Amino acid sequence: MDYSRLKISLLLLLAIIGFGTVGYTHIEGWSAFDALYMTIITISSVGFSEIHPLSTAGRVLTISVIVSGISVLTYSLGQVARIFVEGELRQILGRRKLEKQIAELKDHYIICGFGRIGGIIAKELSMENIPFLIIEQEPLRIEQLEACHYLYLNMDATADTTLLKAGLHTAKGLVTAVSSDADNVFIALSAKGLRPDIFILARASDTKNEDKLLRAGASRVVCPYQMGGRRMAEILRKPTVVDFIDKTMMNSELDLNMEEAVIGPSSSLIGKTVVTSNLRQDFGVIIVAIKKITNEMIYNPMPSEILDAGDIIVVIGKKDGLRRMADIMT
Repeated sequence: MDYSRLKISLLLLLAIIGFGTVGYTHIEGWSAFDALYMTIITISSVGFSEIHPLSTAGRVLTISVIVSGISVLTYSLGQVARIFVEGELRQILGRRKLEKQIAELKDHYIICGFGRIGGIIAKELSMENIPFLIIEQEPLRIEQLEACHYLYLNMDATADTTLLKAGLHTAKGLVTAVSSDADNVFIALSAKGLRPDIFILARASDTKNEDKLLRAGASRVVCPYQMGGRRMAEILRKPTVVDFIDKTMMNSELDLNMEEAVIGPSSSLIGKTVVTSNLRQDFGVIIVAIKKITNEMIYNPMPSEILDAGDIIVVIGKKDGLRRMADIMT
């Protein structure tokens, strides 16, 4: 919001107060306090009588202070009112727009908690233009959410009404990443009770609570500290392998991605083998794994492995090739 006009009007008001104070002091010979008091009551038009009799020159000065002072004071008060009204309207309209966007969400992810883990997840999803909504109550984190322009609800994630307002029934999945494992268990229980088929990714601060989260309905449980420890151990044991994965998966200059794709019921790939699918020749992608409908995972599939409808293939390739491959998957 532009405050420049308010600043100018306040400076003019101070200048008029200073002008009147100096004027009464020199023209009437009053003390500085009496001159300031006379200027203030003149500008404010409170109706007090003159504190000392005025000369003709003093009355001319008073007229000047009244005309200029009241005009500037009125303008300044108008600017202050405008700022407050515009601020309130902007907040109300912004909230309504946010609620409309939330109501229109579909196939999105609900992230409970905007701490370190939730923030990283939100950033990654945002980079891939994947729709998501964050549930958070901490005031400082709400400010961060507004600065990032993320959709959010300032509500309690453990409440059923919050999950329903976040669009649980139309969501693709839910991530519970609050700092308390007990709250994560409660959120998982609530979400599973409202929608039994929802995919839930839960964070566990303590590995001892992984089983509890799974029993509560979490589809997958991640312990960041355990993963971090394993990652550090892998760097010590297999530094070249880690460097390869980092450079191929996280280096944007190489333009390589690892993605998963579902073979649809009318896909041209159905019944073909890995080699006859021509995915490598046509799109430059390599199949590294196949997840069958039975949940059997086939790693490094043989060229003769047959692709069926409903199979999920894990491929690695350049983004352009992966985008073009998507056209034949359905």
